[in-house]
Amino acid sequence: MSDAETISYLGPAGTFTEMALRLAPEAAGKTWKPVSNVLEALMDVQTGTSVAAMIAVENSIEGGVTASQDALATIDGLRIAGEYVVPVRFALAVRQGTKLEEVRNVAAHPVAYGQCRRWLHRVLPGHGHVAAASNIASAEIMLDRPDLVDAAITPVNIEERFDLEVLAQDIQDNDSARTRFALVTTRTDVPPRTGRDKTSVIVELPEERPGGLMTMLEQFATRGINLSMITSRPIPEQPGRYRFVVDLDGHLHDARVEDALLGLRRYSPSVKFLGSYPRASASPVAEDPAASDENYAAARSWLDSLER
Repeated sequence: MSDAETISYLGPAGTFTEMALRLAPEAAGKTWKPVSNVLEALMDVQTGTSVAAMIAVENSIEGGVTASQDALATIDGLRIAGEYVVPVRFALAVRQGTKLEEVRNVAAHPVAYGQCRRWLHRVLPGHGHVAAASNIASAEIMLDRPDLVDAAITPVNIEERFDLEVLAQDIQDNDSARTRFALVTTRTDVPPRTGRDKTSVIVELPEERPGGLMTMLEQFATRGINLSMITSRPIPEQPGRYRFVVDLDGHLHDARVEDALLGLRRYSPSVKFLGSYPRASASPVAEDPAASDENYAAARSWLDSLER
């Protein structure tokens, strides 16, 4: 049995992942357990230590979060129950009294550093980068190691947690950057359709052959299904072969999605269903009229009538 009162997330407190938890109704009233990495968070769920885990799955600038995709592909029994989007904003923080011209080395999570690179090279040319495990850990390194680090890239609300000084707010290179998070559980029931749903699967191609990926994509295209994300990940134990992480618009109980998954399973040696759940966007999923449930039902009725 899972601990129904605990949700794991990439800590420590104050990270963007914790911000995503604040958006999830399922997290209200629960104990939030910070862990050191995505794999630990998902293992907590699989082993029943936690009822759910909040993990980052995609960044609008950096793309898919490979650690999350690989963990979801290799850990069995997990389902995505919902997604949440957090705007990405960063600040440059220093110890009290430090001036900008005194900054030589900057602590930052590698993804955060990549999203602030242009600002850093414009304002702090020649600076050094010290990698941190999280956006909160960067502040901790800066405060604990004055001999090593002079500043840190942190969330914009970092002054609420530490006695430090923020020299610059919103230093991210792209003001529209967002990170998408998924709430992962072991529940196998599928939430009812909302009209703005997304379905996530991980698909392995069969043996390497020309047109293999095209055949997989045709399962969606011929049924009028839009793909909102597709990324490839190598299969470590099978060099030269890949699995594909796919987000498609629609719900498992939509006739077109059900038919596409059947087509995928006939073609692929492995299809892992990660869940159908409401998209973070409130806008409804656009539907090809030819692929509506009504047209699928009419086509089935016509086929059945041929033997009457």
